[in-house]
Amino acid sequence: MKAISFVGRSGAGKTTLIERLIPALTRQGLSVSALKHAHCGFDIDRPGKDSFRLREAGAGQVMIAGPERWALMTELRGAAPRLAQLLASMAPCDLVLVEGFRSEGAIARIEVRGRDQAEPLLAAGDPDLIAVVCDDPIDVAPPLFKRDDVAAIAAFIVQRLGMER
Repeated sequence: MKAISFVGRSGAGKTTLIERLIPALTRQGLSVSALKHAHCGFDIDRPGKDSFRLREAGAGQVMIAGPERWALMTELRGAAPRLAQLLASMAPCDLVLVEGFRSEGAIARIEVRGRDQAEPLLAAGDPDLIAVVCDDPIDVAPPLFKRDDVAAIAAFIVQRLGMER
C-alpha cells in the first residue's frame, strides 16, 4: 500500500484537491482511500446514542455497523497515534491520500498553497517534498502544478510512486 501526504496551511485547498484526485486516480484502476489529520478534537458520535454511551462507559473501541458502512472508534486516552499506525489499520488498497501529518516520518509530500504567497513553503527543505500545487508562479525546486490540473497531478503521483498499470 502506497501513501502520499498533502500538506499546507488551513484553507489552502488540500481537501478540495484530494476530493478531485480520488476520481482521477480511481479511473486509472487504482483503489484509493483517504486519511485526514484533525488538529483539534472531533467526534463522529452524539451524546445519548448507544455507541456514545458505550464509549462513555469505558469501551476502548466501539464499532458501528450498518448496511452501507461501518465505523470503528478507538479511544486514545491521550496517546496520539502515529501515521504509520493509522496506515497499518486501514484496509488494503493501492493508495492512501493523506491530508496533513507534515511532521511525520518519510512519506512523499505535496504542498498545496493558497493565494497568500507572503508565507514561505511549509515543507521548505523537506527531502520528502516532491511537488507544489499553486496557481501563482513561485520559484521552487520540485515540480509546480496548477490546482486545476488534476489529471497532471494524478499522473505525476502514479509515475512518482511507481504505480503505472
